[in-house]
Amino acid sequence: MPRTNGMSLAIPAPVHPGAAAGARARAYRQWQQGQAHARREHWPAAAQAFERATDINDDPAYGLAAAHALIKAGRAAQAVQRAQQLRKRHPAERLGYTLEARALLELGRTEEALQCLRALPEGVSVDLPYLTAMATALQATARHAEAVPVFLQALSFNLADPVLHFYLGVSFKDLGMKAEAAECMRTAVTLGLGNSELAARGLLLFMEREACRWAEAESEMQQLRAKLRALPPQQPAETSAFSHAVLVDDPIEQLKVARHHALHVASKVQVLPRVRARNHGGRLRLGYLSADFHNHATSQLLVQVLEAHDRERFEVFALSSGRDDGTALRRRVVAAAEHFVELRGCSHPQIAQRVRELRIDILVDLKGGTQDTLLPVLAARPAPLQVSWLGFPGSMGAPYIDYLIGDPVVTPLEHAAHYSEKIAQLPGCYQPNDSRRERARPSTRADWGAPDDALLLCAFHQSYKISPEVFDVWCGLLREREDALLWLLQWNTNVEQALRAAAAARGVDPQRLLFAPLLPLADHLSRLAHADIYLDAWPCNAHTTAGEALWVGVPVVTLIGKTFAQRVAASLLHAVRLDELVCSDIDGYKNMVLALAAAPSRRAALKEHLVQQQAGALFDGAGFARDLESLLQRMWAQALGGAPEHMAAQARP
Repeated sequence: MPRTNGMSLAIPAPVHPGAAAGARARAYRQWQQGQAHARREHWPAAAQAFERATDINDDPAYGLAAAHALIKAGRAAQAVQRAQQLRKRHPAERLGYTLEARALLELGRTEEALQCLRALPEGVSVDLPYLTAMATALQATARHAEAVPVFLQALSFNLADPVLHFYLGVSFKDLGMKAEAAECMRTAVTLGLGNSELAARGLLLFMEREACRWAEAESEMQQLRAKLRALPPQQPAETSAFSHAVLVDDPIEQLKVARHHALHVASKVQVLPRVRARNHGGRLRLGYLSADFHNHATSQLLVQVLEAHDRERFEVFALSSGRDDGTALRRRVVAAAEHFVELRGCSHPQIAQRVRELRIDILVDLKGGTQDTLLPVLAARPAPLQVSWLGFPGSMGAPYIDYLIGDPVVTPLEHAAHYSEKIAQLPGCYQPNDSRRERARPSTRADWGAPDDALLLCAFHQSYKISPEVFDVWCGLLREREDALLWLLQWNTNVEQALRAAAAARGVDPQRLLFAPLLPLADHLSRLAHADIYLDAWPCNAHTTAGEALWVGVPVVTLIGKTFAQRVAASLLHAVRLDELVCSDIDGYKNMVLALAAAPSRRAALKEHLVQQQAGALFDGAGFARDLESLLQRMWAQALGGAPEHMAAQARP
């Protein structure tokens, strides 16, 4: 992502010593040497010279130059120390606060960065670099409501800074203000983001889809696809692989976009000396790498697998670069891992080095190209065997990832050309589920604001999954069934107004759309159990939510497609022996929903079947762990003998 021009700092020059000799002149000569190194971007040498000048003379310009050069040289910890020393001696020197905060942000010490900036004495004026650092620190600590006015104040210094507009959009996005976020992103793209333009355009497209502004999204989609098609095949380019994975139904195009981004990431990374798989005779050291070991869908799905791993054969590491949200799920994940390794605040090179120091045999990336991606860690090749699983619905296009874990439905071997990784198939659904999760507690429809006599067609999707084509079909179903309501989630501040207007334009009373607020998981499951039918979306299916619907006894009707993201619900339904609900075309999808709508007894039978399936393969976390371990051991055996190969599913003995 782009770096803001507000961080381009003007470091003041020291007072010229004139004709004076002695210490002042020696310090000035050291500063001149540092300046010469800095002009050539020889930052370690520049930092060394500036540090010598600082040791000789107390002019704050020397300390500022030293702290700045230390940051540029990748020595943020030393920069913090230098800036702190400077602030003690010169408490009104504003740039010292900015530099210390920048260094702390580089180290991931976001709360300390914020405290540093807030310590600026009252009466000292602020400038663009200070405000940019403050807004960045507020954003990094998830204080988005506070960050927005600071970004706006920074823009008053330079309204034409595209990257300030970009990050203002990020805060609007996380506040649920998707339309406002899209406008900021559009301004940033118009002003010019250089090498980050394609990634920003992908994010702009995603935000427009989140806001359900479909005309704008379609325009952005066409522009983005045209620019991506023009890229030479082997050109590194910062792209938004996730937007393509979930919004485009062409797997070959998805792979091209992912490859460009993987090459871009690799071009910025120093690869560690290669280590080969070796038969060391001990337990396999298995590292799960993620920023989502908190109350997140990944942890909800994974936690029972972590608990069930065979400690006789595997030594399990949870490598966590994300926040501690203090939830029960976080505590459960920490307890489940044999080693919970806290990496929050570490840079990608530091994480890669830590993986190497831990001698991880198999590194399983649970993030892919999603927010807080850890792809640069994998690009450094810290482990002999590197695997992508669960977090990203598609190929990462990266030659430094050996395998993608899927199953015969989401990743059939005949789709191998869609992936840069070798396909490794689990015998059942690739998605684990937690049999210890809460069951839906008894409640009534009235508890959730839903009428008893309505046919509830539930579509609790994130709003970006709702395309105009999908919504056309759903509105057609409402026109066919006058007793039906469409039950949707109120994901953001824009979605309700946009979808009610879209329904009216399609001849449907907007009041037949019932919007449900986001709830804690237990309440969400209790509410979801009252749905009659779950309507899947395409080209990105429900993932975790589809599993939740099946868990509480709600049948899911899906439309299978060519991409990983449009085959997930089919895999889940196959696992619960309901392939009959997997449709191959839109007419089949509509007819299936209408057939179920007209047959309450059939829906009741499906619900009873799903209740029985709670003890079946899809929700057998311990059994899933055995299947996963078998597959990982097959991968390791292959790595000992040669290059990765596709691995077809093998049934559990």
